[in-house]
Amino acid sequence: MHVDFLPDIILGNIFSYLSLQDLRNSSLVCKRWYSILTDEDNDVWRLHCIHKLAEEVLSSDLLSSTPSYKTKLKAFHHAWNPEDCSRNIYIKPNGFTIHRNPVAQSTDGVRGKIGFSHGRHAWEVVWEGPLGTVAVVGIATKEANLQTHGYIALLGSDDQSWGWNLVDNHLLHNGDSQGNYPMLNNAPKYQVVGERIRVILDCDDNTLAFERNYEFLGVAFRGLPEKLLYPSVSAVYGHTEVSMVYLGPPLDG
Repeated sequence: MHVDFLPDIILGNIFSYLSLQDLRNSSLVCKRWYSILTDEDNDVWRLHCIHKLAEEVLSSDLLSSTPSYKTKLKAFHHAWNPEDCSRNIYIKPNGFTIHRNPVAQSTDGVRGKIGFSHGRHAWEVVWEGPLGTVAVVGIATKEANLQTHGYIALLGSDDQSWGWNLVDNHLLHNGDSQGNYPMLNNAPKYQVVGERIRVILDCDDNTLAFERNYEFLGVAFRGLPEKLLYPSVSAVYGHTEVSMVYLGPPLDG
């Protein structure tokens, strides 16, 4: 039987065995294949999720902000990089959460798998354990250090990283405080374990901003360099866990 006469369900099953690059190429073959592959919640993407993602994360609330199977798969491919983190950090089996081992007098960081140099991108960071004395969320280049002695705000300690310390609400870059954030009187601090912080990187406008509880907190950093910038965090508390879920382009309004 010619492939043109195969039912959609059979084509979908075949597509589920292709790599993501092959799927992108397949979507360009004809209108029918494009139509099948642009349905982000069909069996193609469901089966890819089952093959790549841990069952525990698919059944949890962690990916609740990624409504379709395709967006869940994209989040996985943008998650924390197990090959780009401090030796005192490991990625849990769910693929999205780091665990910091209880090592004294050490500050430890991690970067995401994929960096950005153009377009607009958003991701959520969920601190699922105690913050300790320093807990920083932001972005870093490949040149930024991911481990140092002592308990410091590692992310933002050099000119290759930019961070927001959730403990004292300070913005950090190049080893200096860039002021309080958000710019509110008596700004509330991050206190609820499991609260979601949304990070918004605009590589076209060279800015970094944050949302908390779906409230836009304003632009935190301007004038970011035109180079690959990676989602990043740094932590000091033993056994603390931090998850990161990539969302794609931010929704305005």
